[in-house]
Amino acid sequence: MFYTRYVRAEYRLEPCKSALNPVRGMPFRWSLNPYMGCVHRCTFCYVRNFEQRADRPADDGYGRSIRVKTNVAEVLRRELARPSWEHEPVALGTATDPYQPAEGRFRLTRACLEELTRAHNPFSIVTRGPLVVRDVDVLREASARAEVSVHFSVPTLDEKVWRTTEPGTAPPRSRLEAVRRLSEAGIDVGVGMAPILPGLSDRPDQLEEVVRAARAAGARGIWASVVHLRPAVREHFLEALAEDWPEQVERYEALFASRAYLPAQVSRPVIEQVRELSRSIPSERRSRARKRPQRRHAEQLTLAV
Repeated sequence: MFYTRYVRAEYRLEPCKSALNPVRGMPFRWSLNPYMGCVHRCTFCYVRNFEQRADRPADDGYGRSIRVKTNVAEVLRRELARPSWEHEPVALGTATDPYQPAEGRFRLTRACLEELTRAHNPFSIVTRGPLVVRDVDVLREASARAEVSVHFSVPTLDEKVWRTTEPGTAPPRSRLEAVRRLSEAGIDVGVGMAPILPGLSDRPDQLEEVVRAARAAGARGIWASVVHLRPAVREHFLEALAEDWPEQVERYEALFASRAYLPAQVSRPVIEQVRELSRSIPSERRSRARKRPQRRHAEQLTLAV
């Protein structure tokens, strides 16, 4: 695995009482995070806001302590077996990357995917970690039983923007290679261009470069979102911006004055451009990808998709 900057992290082995987390205001109702904390330490990471509210480090200390939920797969198995569980989709990668480097050692994400597969339960994954290709065997089996998708976050291919704003992540090209490998294995894989940074990664040529590369790799779907800066995230991001792009600070302070989310007139044109590019640029690997297996729906399950 290739990462731009080594981060010495403390790994705290702690059992958990619950695995599935109820979620409000999102397209999914349940999330699953085998780890808490993330060594990727992206400067724009929205999780810093949640960490601050939980009285945990949200500044440069974020990502230096990782909680490893040692029993998460066993707890998940019990929760999926409850008579009240309705086999709703579960989202992985909402509060931490399930394929950050710790997964290579602890293999908790894989263990959770195996439990979801046994239960014929639909799930989705969002990650920046190419390590997900290790689990292609589980993903293929899961896809034969329920709706499964993997989305790689690739906001930019700009070398400086990536190295500066995503200091602990694998190179975007490595993520796109993982997209290619999953696509050829018949996995439903897409790319999320998130977050796009005004003035840094939103030029038309930058957006088109990512869309073309994602399509060439076999991404079936491409979506985008523009950065938002909630408390704690805003302070950390602006501090990093002042160090790396001081000429952009005044612009961002104006854009995010008294708000966490950009106004529609700023964000909508960027998202629309990505949408139009994704419509007009076909996938080069669609005809080469293996035929996706037919799903074997268990009769006793009602799948929410």
